[in-house]
Parts: sequence; structure tokens; C-alpha cells
Amino acid sequence: MDDRYPRDQEEIYSHRMKAGKRTYFFDVKATRGQDYYLTITESKRRPGSDPDGPASYEKHKIFLYKEDFNKFIDALHDAVDYVRDELLTEEEVAELDRPRPAYDGEQPPREGQQPPQPATDLGETTY
Repeated sequence: MDDRYPRDQEEIYSHRMKAGKRTYFFDVKATRGQDYYLTITESKRRPGSDPDGPASYEKHKIFLYKEDFNKFIDALHDAVDYVRDELLTEEEVAELDRPRPAYDGEQPPREGQQPPQPATDLGETTY
């Protein structure tokens, strides 16, 4: 693990979401002082230079601290609403609004965790 990131965290919740060639990981962790934060990691597989060798993974990580949750959610909703309202066609919005199964090839929550409720559209709050 990179030395810039805290090593004293306890993982509370984890959810993996596959999205094409990318995988997103949503992990809730707690520090020793029981401060909670969320890490969102995007992982994308990169083929190795040797076709028979191992692949590598490019990862990008966001640390989101509890005091910023509401601001982050508001900004995300604003950005998604802008894309839906200003940039997408009616057909693209209809495709986004199409109901989907809760686990479309995604990892279900671990035992004892509540599954997230599927959103019927990107503008619906599910938290």
C-alpha cells in the first residue's frame, strides 16, 4: 500500500461495482479513533508489456471524510442532473431511467450488510 494512505483503518463495509473495463470499490473504514470515512477506488486492468505476463491495474482513489459526505452528494447530484438535463438526448435519459436488477454482475454485500436499493434513475437519492 502507498505510504500516503492511512494503515490504521478498520474496514466496516465494502461494495464492488463492475462497469465495463473498470471496477469501482466503495469501502467504509474507521480509524482507531472511530472516525469514519469512505474510499472510492476506480481500478482498470492494463495489459502487461509481455502478452504472456501478468496484467497490471491502474488505480485511482478518493478519500471522502464524513464531514464532507453531504457536500459531495450534493455536488454529484448537481453534476449528474446537469448531464441529464443539458447534454443527453431524451432516448439516453430514458435508457438511464430503465429499471435494472440490483446486482447486474456486481458483488452482493457481505453477510450482515444491507443491500443498496436500486435507483430507478440517476437523480433519485438512495442513501
